[in-house]
Amino acid sequence: MGHGEIVIHLSTLIERSGMSKNRFSHLAAMERTQINNYCNNKVARVDLDVLARICSTLDCTIGELLEYVPEEPKT
Repeated sequence: MGHGEIVIHLSTLIERSGMSKNRFSHLAAMERTQINNYCNNKVARVDLDVLARICSTLDCTIGELLEYVPEEPKT
């Protein structure tokens, strides 16, 4: 039985902010590879400090950054 998934909307939020990934990388003190992993939902564990830096840099809430998508019920 699955539990759904968490979707990270970092790519959308960076685009909406109008800043480049390079600028975001500098401001959030994150490596470009790490940003790409978050943008592509390829992280197994999240770091609360990283989430705080993302939200601070993009002036967004955790609810705008992360979304819980429940598993589709089996019929």
